[in-house]
Amino acid sequence: MSDDASATPRAYTVRLELVDEPGELLRALEPIADNGGNLLSILHERGSLTPRGHIPVEVDLECPPDRFDVIVSALRDAGVNVIQAGAERYGEEVTVLVVGHVVETDLSETLSAVESNADASVADLSLSAPGGTSDVSSARLRLATEAGKTGEVLAAVREVADRKDLRVVEPLTELEGSK
Repeated sequence: MSDDASATPRAYTVRLELVDEPGELLRALEPIADNGGNLLSILHERGSLTPRGHIPVEVDLECPPDRFDVIVSALRDAGVNVIQAGAERYGEEVTVLVVGHVVETDLSETLSAVESNADASVADLSLSAPGGTSDVSSARLRLATEAGKTGEVLAAVREVADRKDLRVVEPLTELEGSK
């Protein structure tokens, strides 16, 4: 890639989740501007709430390709919950439920293993441990991956779950040719 191509701004969409407090939108936009992003549009869905009770915000921005990862990192470093960044890399999502001693078997390591073994990103996580962290718990994982890589992601989740004696509830998938 030539230097001209890497400097040519491209449009990107970043989906965020914000707490409903004054100043949160401004706090989320500052890392974009501070790192060379040019705002194109902002869809602030104040009337809607995510499953965690936050406000979904979609930001369209323009920047050179080599600045995009810097902007996403700056958003996360600022404590902004980035739900999706750059639909080109992660074009599909799959949601699975992992049940068992999720907390006791090191949830953080489980997530890291899935991300590294399947080139996926944890887009959302919900944990339920009604009996406490030493009892059976469940985690709902929404994983973002490249188009066509969902099977690899599910295989990675199964492998980690087998190693940790966890159960996986997988999504129903459409059979080939049944469209």
